[in-house]
Amino acid sequence: MLSVKNLWVKFPTNKGLFDAVRGISFSLGRERLGIVGESGSGKSMTGRAILRLIRPPGFIMAEYVKFGEDNLIDLDESKMRSIRGRRISMVMQDPKFSLNPVMTIGAQIIEAYRQHNDVPKRVAYQKAIEMLDAVLIRDTERVLRAYPHEVSGGMGQRIMIAMMLIPNPDILIADEPTSALDVSVQKQVMSILDGLVTRRGMGLILISHDLNLVSQFCDRVLIMYAGRIVEVCDAGALHQARHPYTQGLLNSLPRLTEKTRHLSVLQRDPAWAQPDSVTS
Repeated sequence: MLSVKNLWVKFPTNKGLFDAVRGISFSLGRERLGIVGESGSGKSMTGRAILRLIRPPGFIMAEYVKFGEDNLIDLDESKMRSIRGRRISMVMQDPKFSLNPVMTIGAQIIEAYRQHNDVPKRVAYQKAIEMLDAVLIRDTERVLRAYPHEVSGGMGQRIMIAMMLIPNPDILIADEPTSALDVSVQKQVMSILDGLVTRRGMGLILISHDLNLVSQFCDRVLIMYAGRIVEVCDAGALHQARHPYTQGLLNSLPRLTEKTRHLSVLQRDPAWAQPDSVTS
């Protein structure tokens, strides 16, 4: 469904160009692909770059970012707008900053649907109710009349998922969709995502810090360090990863079954940032 070759994201600074993403390549089928790594490793920039959402003066370079027959790098902005949301959607990290605070939730979901479908408002309204039902939100008509500040973080995240999935995209990019949620709500949101992706046969890119979550939910995992992919592995075998960076991340996780006075501290090696350090 998606093929990325030699993708770079660069930002000019007073000290020259800063490479946020450094020549990465990967593909996505009808699967759940996880991207993990520390803050600043380039995970979110990768997701934004696919949809060409890098704001100037930052810019993108790549041999190609192929979606079907289209190379997204070469498309004009008008064509990209027909793909964003309609064919590829992205759920951002925190609904407080993604939802418009002066529009009702219903108006925003209806707008997301009508942007890509020429239907009357009443049809879009009914579709919005169906979509909120799909993400397990009760009393949907009341929620559609509410403003973003009137709902909880967990409900806000489910509303964002509903809004991004209502156009029925082929690919969903979920950037830390559970980072602001408590553990019980996290599990509920991921269960909803799992069901929707499976039923619709979509491709999913899940960007996360949570290695345990990714290992349980995804099919494959890309591990990023300093803008590069350092390891690719099956999600079920993530805890058997061979690269020292991935092993360091895993060793830093707290475990309820083991007693320890201090968590392990990751010792970094400059060689990890080099292109020949990839393990698969």
